[in-house]
Amino acid sequence: MAFDKEAAFEQAVINLLSKNGWSDNVLKNYSEQDLLRNWANILFENNKDIDRLNNCPLTDSEMQQIIEQIEALKTPLKLNGFINGKSVSVVRDNTDDTLHLGKEVSLKIYDRREIAGGDSCYQIVQQPKFPTKSKILNNRRGDLMLLINGMPVIHIELKKSGIPVSQAYHQIEKYSHEGVFTGLFSLVQIFVAMTPEETVYFANPGIEGEFNPDYYFHWADFNNEPINQWNKIVSTMLSIPMAHQLIGFYTVADDSDGVLKVMRSYQYYAASAISDKVAKTKWDEKNQLGGFVWHTTGSGKTMTSFKSAQLIASSKDADKVVFLMDRIELGTQSLKEYRGFANENEDVQETENTGVLITKLKSSNPADTLIVTSIQKMSNIKDEDGGLNAEDIEKINQKRIVFIVDEAHRSTFGDMLITIKNTFPKAIFFGFTGTPIHEENQKKKNTTTTVFGNELHRYSIADGIRDKNVLGFDPYKVMTFKDKDVRKAVALEKAKAETEQEAIADPKKSKVYYKYMDSVKVPMAGYKDELGGYVKGIEDYLPNSQYRTEEHINAVVKDILENWVTLSHNGKFHAIFATSSIPEAINYYCVIKDAISDLKVTALFDPNIDNNGGAVYKEEGLVKIIEDYNARYRQSFTIPTFAKMKKDIAARLAHKKPYERIEREPDKQIDLLIVVDQMLTGFDSKWVNTLYLDKMLEYENIIQAFSRTNRLFGPDKPFGTIKYYRRPHTMEKNIEAAVKLYSGEKPWGLFAQHLPENLKAMNDIFEEISSLFSNAGINNFEKLPEDITVCRKFAKCLKELNEHLEAAKIQGFRWDVSSYQDEESGEVIDMLFDERLYLVLVLRYKELSSGEGVSGGSDDVPYDLVSYITEIDTGVIDSDYMNSRFEKYMKLLQLDGATQASIEQAEAELHKTFAMLSQEEQKYADIFLHDIQRGDVQVEAGKTFRDYITEYLAKAKNDQVHRISSVLGLNETMLRNMMSLKLNVNNINEFGRFDELKKTVDKSKARQYFEAIEGRKIIPPKVNVKVDNLLREFILSDGVDIILPTDRDNEKINYLEYYPNFEDLPMVAEGKVEYGDK
Repeated sequence: MAFDKEAAFEQAVINLLSKNGWSDNVLKNYSEQDLLRNWANILFENNKDIDRLNNCPLTDSEMQQIIEQIEALKTPLKLNGFINGKSVSVVRDNTDDTLHLGKEVSLKIYDRREIAGGDSCYQIVQQPKFPTKSKILNNRRGDLMLLINGMPVIHIELKKSGIPVSQAYHQIEKYSHEGVFTGLFSLVQIFVAMTPEETVYFANPGIEGEFNPDYYFHWADFNNEPINQWNKIVSTMLSIPMAHQLIGFYTVADDSDGVLKVMRSYQYYAASAISDKVAKTKWDEKNQLGGFVWHTTGSGKTMTSFKSAQLIASSKDADKVVFLMDRIELGTQSLKEYRGFANENEDVQETENTGVLITKLKSSNPADTLIVTSIQKMSNIKDEDGGLNAEDIEKINQKRIVFIVDEAHRSTFGDMLITIKNTFPKAIFFGFTGTPIHEENQKKKNTTTTVFGNELHRYSIADGIRDKNVLGFDPYKVMTFKDKDVRKAVALEKAKAETEQEAIADPKKSKVYYKYMDSVKVPMAGYKDELGGYVKGIEDYLPNSQYRTEEHINAVVKDILENWVTLSHNGKFHAIFATSSIPEAINYYCVIKDAISDLKVTALFDPNIDNNGGAVYKEEGLVKIIEDYNARYRQSFTIPTFAKMKKDIAARLAHKKPYERIEREPDKQIDLLIVVDQMLTGFDSKWVNTLYLDKMLEYENIIQAFSRTNRLFGPDKPFGTIKYYRRPHTMEKNIEAAVKLYSGEKPWGLFAQHLPENLKAMNDIFEEISSLFSNAGINNFEKLPEDITVCRKFAKCLKELNEHLEAAKIQGFRWDVSSYQDEESGEVIDMLFDERLYLVLVLRYKELSSGEGVSGGSDDVPYDLVSYITEIDTGVIDSDYMNSRFEKYMKLLQLDGATQASIEQAEAELHKTFAMLSQEEQKYADIFLHDIQRGDVQVEAGKTFRDYITEYLAKAKNDQVHRISSVLGLNETMLRNMMSLKLNVNNINEFGRFDELKKTVDKSKARQYFEAIEGRKIIPPKVNVKVDNLLREFILSDGVDIILPTDRDNEKINYLEYYPNFEDLPMVAEGKVEYGDK
């Protein structure tokens, strides 16, 4: 259902909220004081017993004590702890309460477990009144606020149909900037921006925090299908009990970065599924399977697993919740994250060794409920024929234990997990993984299902890419050998022939030779037949040594280095290069170092030196890598401290402590990290955008490795780039199989469009934009269409064009190349536009945000504009071309014998270049040309067309300011100072400057002026309003042309009769806009 009026939409939302658990007694236009009194009444009702308020209401000063506690906590993160802390203390000063006068009492404020029952009450505030932090700013009114037990915890901003949801969340951002969400309103935990067609929700970052649209979420159902319709959002996410749970259970106060976080819908479904499963567990049964959560890499599994544990612990449904990690360093990383997520009254215990772990597991102290440990330490606790651990194990097994296993696709298939399960047979196990093990890639004849139980919730990589929580991939197979050469070499080897002639001459050899030369009989990559048997392809016959040849290695290094600047954005992003073995990693390191010494490259692999073959080569390679690293980064690592060097490398790649600002210090960065197996799983960095592979991977290992590149960054990183070199046709098949297995059978593409597709899309969108302008009767994109719906379509189209352009630039597109050939199909793609035309479109796009060139007006800009496009520098539009057209026009104008047709054609060509100018600049370009045609201007040598436009524009601005100053008799210097600040509607009266300017207006002059242009007498109060409107419009529009009075019949009249100083006023000749028309 569409709503053309916001008020109607607001009422519809209220009506539906009232049917979904919220009170129908709506609080209208409540101020902060009104809401405080409402809260005081609720607190009284919930705490009137003799031990608390003793049936004596709270006084204003007692409520002020609570507000002071709120203001002291300040941030939404700390206030989350206040809300969920259940109680608040006040010192009683109500003289009626003689029992507690002067004493501290504790009041129950909220219990997250009392959902739609107990003392919980749910109220709607319609149009709440907000005070702003500045006395100059008017007070604000929000749309809707939702109160739980009197506390404002959810704020909703609404926009009618046709207005993008971005306008609603920008409104929230604006209110926050103005200091609206302070005092009592700082309790707001979640913001909701809603239109009838779309809703986003996000946590309150606080007045000192930053709003980040990457964390503005859409709600979805259990199957991850987005829910956009307003009525479904109100009936699900904002309904009771869901809204109560969202505040009480599904917000996370993350101390590690000081930010309040709210869970996405898929995180909620997973955490609640685990919590529900534990609640129903029968603890006397053995070998229980809890289930597993399939959430793609980068989707916030750590937060989800922690919230699951927290729900279990707070519900008292288990005595111990143990997070099992499969690497010691991952345990350290997760421990920090879990401790950051924990509430003040929660402890997350680490385990330095197995002895400490046993102590924590035996403990009955509630502080020892949540434990983080490694799977290695946990497997050390086992009953060895009645050994030392037997008694401890018996005690531990009397407790209800939940194991949550992170990265459950890895070492959970080894003996260690079997040992843990045998040691703790009554425990229940849950797994978290982005790449579960299926039948197709089972390990030791097991899958994730057989180890953990059924899938509890799925959020696949396809879901993540669709929701823009992670990026897609742009994979390329790079041929280091030509297919025909590889096929011929294999065919000759199979035919046991030295040459082609020898193979063909012998009938037996010829039959074999031609079999392998036939791509239908033997394709490049192997495949499984209908019976499931594997049929070899050409690449299967290639020995691994083929990829250790100098030819292959040099081809790989050449490809990396030739594309380095483009793919890395000139060193802004980092890359990982995965090789097949440690000797190959060392060899590549040396070759790359020799090829380009400026590239900051290092290598990482298992540093253990054994007595097997190649130990000397490995040791020498390690020494060289560490020495180079120490010299470049001024470190002092050794082989024994190589683990610390690994942490240093990880920190540099991720821009984490102590390298948070390393992008400003390029010398400290790592450009390329060479690895064998390490860092291909479990390592996250949004600064890694490329993965080079010279090794074979399958199934979960492909998705895990690719996912090192898919963390969100911004427009500069539209996807993760993958380049693979070894057995490229086989790897292509492996990638297809992995994608099919892990996309969750969803249709959304994991792969970015390649260059030809992006170029075609750019041309198609450009043609669509051209049609929008030409159908509106606009040539050369010289101005915006007047129809708002057409402008909205243009904004959407240019945003899409820009997305394809950013991707194409990384894939090799350049403005100085206008024609491209598709390497696969041979098709030639000619670009329909160049950089100059593109920048003209960006200039028009910028005018959408300023309102320039668009007729009509509204407080809500009906375009969903992208800031990075509006920040593109259009000053680089080639003005040389425009000047050359001007010079040609001037020569023809001055040339004896030039035909009128040639002059008109030259003028038309010049007019086409006006699209490069803003709407205002176009106006003065026309004025300048008219002056030339009338002979009023003598063109000076060396002065460009652009120079004249700038000169005319500056003079016009100067005349505009002088004219309005003379007309209204105000302080011209003060007005010029204000104009130079480029003020907007929000700060025009900051520090009272606009009010001060109005005080300088000569009221009698102003009255004479408005009476003259309106032809009637005006009372003084109305003059003040007209002065305010005219001045405000003049400043916010960066000047307007006001004209002097004319009569209604446009006849000459005696201006001196109306305005004695008329003859002293400067005139602006052209393009006037009457104030009354505004």
